[in-house]
Amino acid sequence: MKRYKFPTARILLTLALAGMAWGGGAAMAQQRDADQPIEVEADRLDLDDTAGTAVYTGDVDIRQGTMQLTGDRVEIRRNQAGELTRATATGERAYIEQQPEPDEPVVRGWGRTIIYHVAERRVELIDQAELHQRGDTFDGGYLEYFLDRRVVQARAESEGVEGRQRIRMTLQPER
Repeated sequence: MKRYKFPTARILLTLALAGMAWGGGAAMAQQRDADQPIEVEADRLDLDDTAGTAVYTGDVDIRQGTMQLTGDRVEIRRNQAGELTRATATGERAYIEQQPEPDEPVVRGWGRTIIYHVAERRVELIDQAELHQRGDTFDGGYLEYFLDRRVVQARAESEGVEGRQRIRMTLQPER
């Protein structure tokens, strides 16, 4: 695996990872993570400054602070103003995690596709989707997690989902 350190790629990743904090103490987690170095491992990078894309392929592992995003392929997109608009990770088991606060458990998500919509602060987990937060687990064909509101929406069927994957939840009692 190769480590890439490209200035433009660094800007894209900084925007991507700084914006990907999961609810709760999001502002603190964002700042804490944004102050950390970005480490990227992949077999290949295709960077297109004009199109505003960076595509990493081959066992991609992106880390910054408590944030981690992995997949067989990760694509980072930005708009004309250079702002991150979307990060998409794909693979047999793409993965995202972050620890909102030092005293809180890590939030983890899996799916064959993970799409993070920056402006909406929304994460889509698609096909064999799974989300773990504070002891609660959610599984299904499609999970949507709204970071700031800590809202989960789940569907058994959706575009990009192979067949019907029933929704399952395990909710821990309030303490």
